[in-house]
Amino acid sequence: MEGILYALLPALAWGSLVLVSEKLGGDPKSQTLGITTGSLLFGLVMYFIQQPEMSMTVWIVGMISGAGWAVGQLNQFNSVQNMGVSKTVPISTGLQLLGTTFFGVVIFKEWSGTMTIILGLLAIAAIIAGIILTGVGQGKDSEEGSKKKGAMFLGISTVGFVLYVVIVRWYDLDGWAAILPQGVGMFIATLLLSIKDNPFNKYMVRNVLAGIMWAIGNIGLLLANPLVGVAIGFSFSQMGIVISTLGGIFLLGEKKSKKQLTFIIIGCALVIAGGVLLGFTKE
Repeated sequence: MEGILYALLPALAWGSLVLVSEKLGGDPKSQTLGITTGSLLFGLVMYFIQQPEMSMTVWIVGMISGAGWAVGQLNQFNSVQNMGVSKTVPISTGLQLLGTTFFGVVIFKEWSGTMTIILGLLAIAAIIAGIILTGVGQGKDSEEGSKKKGAMFLGISTVGFVLYVVIVRWYDLDGWAAILPQGVGMFIATLLLSIKDNPFNKYMVRNVLAGIMWAIGNIGLLLANPLVGVAIGFSFSQMGIVISTLGGIFLLGEKKSKKQLTFIIIGCALVIAGGVLLGFTKE
């Protein structure tokens, strides 16, 4: 039971992240800088509590991973500006799952055995169908130019998020050791990408709260995996798209017709189902 509660933290924290940040206000750069500042502060506190063994590899790889996350989050916020939360988040989640799965299968050889391959293919099919249905569900809410810009930002965001996950897996870093270097990389990358637009404002300060939320979700996943296994921990972390997608509609007032809402709910369910199936392909 304790492990399940830990596993729910990423879903709740990460699923609420975009909603909370949008409510706190600010443009994508001040939002992202605030989140990375909160994550860095949290990482410093956890470093002194855990005192993990640090090496040059941990610092370099962790900072690159954090920089990837910063690129991913900044461009996800840019996509939200063009397409809204209820469209951006499920598509972003699906693309991240597909990207990390590609590396897991092709590079890390994580799929072996007939049943694993069948589950994996069903998962990919469910995710792709979910992305398509979520996109269809948006109808003509946004202008064509906004959709194209949003899609471009989503592509860049996916590359950043996948780098964030894959490089840590590649070098097999200890999760506790990676937290602080990731926080440093997130902060530096965001600062470099946003400094010319002067993101230091009240909205940046407000979004420090969102950064602490993200860090708590990250800790929850680290604590859950040893207790319930990677499969369940990974699967539960995907549930957050329900919070962010439906929250975008009901809390942020992104208007949808009954037909659009039906498509979106079915699309979210398929992406979640795909994430759960992918979880069970992992050892």
